[in-house]
Amino acid sequence: MTARNIASEQFPILKNLVRWTVMVIPVAIVTGSMVALFLWLLHSVTDIRFNNPYLLFFLPLAGLLIHIIYKGIGQSSEKGNNLIIDEIHSPGGGIPKRMAPIVLLSTVLTHLFGGSAGREGTAVQIGGSIAQMFGSWFKLQKKDMTILLTAGVAAGFGAVFGTPLTGAIFAMEVLTIGRIQYDALLPCLIASIAGDATVSAWGIHHTTYHIDVFHSAPGLFSSYLSPDFYLLLKVIIAAIAFGLSSYLFSILVYGIKNFFVSRFTIKWLIPVTGGLIIIGLTYVTGKPDYLGLGVDSQYAGAVTIPSAFKAGGADTWSWLWKTLYTCLTLGTGFKGGEVTPLFYIGATLGNTLSILLDAPVGLFAALGFIAVFAGATNTPLACTIMGVELFGSEYIIFFATACFVAYFFSGHSGIYSSQRIAVPKILNSRFSEETSLSESNQRRGRRMRWKLAKYIVALKNRRG
Repeated sequence: MTARNIASEQFPILKNLVRWTVMVIPVAIVTGSMVALFLWLLHSVTDIRFNNPYLLFFLPLAGLLIHIIYKGIGQSSEKGNNLIIDEIHSPGGGIPKRMAPIVLLSTVLTHLFGGSAGREGTAVQIGGSIAQMFGSWFKLQKKDMTILLTAGVAAGFGAVFGTPLTGAIFAMEVLTIGRIQYDALLPCLIASIAGDATVSAWGIHHTTYHIDVFHSAPGLFSSYLSPDFYLLLKVIIAAIAFGLSSYLFSILVYGIKNFFVSRFTIKWLIPVTGGLIIIGLTYVTGKPDYLGLGVDSQYAGAVTIPSAFKAGGADTWSWLWKTLYTCLTLGTGFKGGEVTPLFYIGATLGNTLSILLDAPVGLFAALGFIAVFAGATNTPLACTIMGVELFGSEYIIFFATACFVAYFFSGHSGIYSSQRIAVPKILNSRFSEETSLSESNQRRGRRMRWKLAKYIVALKNRRG
């Protein structure tokens, strides 16, 4: 190849790089600034809730207010992350500019009054809404708009968790199961790094996690197999449980939402009822550990994500209680994200499994932290990278094993119903490339109803 041919290829690449950098940087800076404000507000309202426990009793009213906001001015914003994924797949409908401030306000209200929700959904919606706004100003064509929206998702995710490389890969991987959108690679990386840097520039700090150093103990046949081999087997067993917990979370939040929508004709009663149930559950458990993010607490001995990295830092069923709390919160109309609760579920489940499997507590909490998230979002590669960014590269083999095993055992389920299935998880699957998880959920629901009806008929015949 001649120097002239090389130049003719490289100059357009350079031009494209400069063009996307100029477009993406403003999106990332605005997104990062809004995410910084959002994180500061979350920290502030969490402190207020800890200092005023009675605020939990106003959770039903907060749910009613959120319902009124979305019905009054929310328009299509109520679809949340799924609206952004749909717009990337099929541009044209647009993302309302009001999505960013509305979701920020409603998420802050949810956390102020004790709802169990996360923050990733809000950050992603902020990034998508701002990207749509800038894209309309730039008068982008549909193809470029989809790339800018994907970069907006990367900016929001990278900024809210302080994981820029994870944010870039997550934005490309989350759209379609089994396929990564590499055409958005450079814009996503630039956006995620810039978004994270903006949050840091505002002086906002992220929670740090640490895996205690451990030494693998030799087991049976240790003269033939290394101790790490036995630890890897334990990781695989735990990863299956992580994948199944992802599956449980995904179908439960979907099932609760459908149950309430089908049973309540007066829709504003749904969040009010959800709030009342959460209040009741808090009195049943006798502690507020499962409210809010679960990242920190002012209560001595409370179960949090950081505490799960220590022996005795979680109860046996902490992960299940958090699953129930979060699915009820999000399934009845409160706003926020699912990812931080998934971190909590994974870390506490990993803590429990480490005792059952006689494995290192910190390592298994970290594995659960990323693997339950991988199964619920169908993003095993991004979650493996997240493990490296948060916990270091020493255990990357265990991270990858846990994330990919959990990904397969979560089945064709997920928290984002607009995800498309490009490569099914099982061979000879009936899923076509355009099948979405929403359609998969509908099929699963029909099969479950058919099996239930068949069981009822058989039971009646037996009694007869």
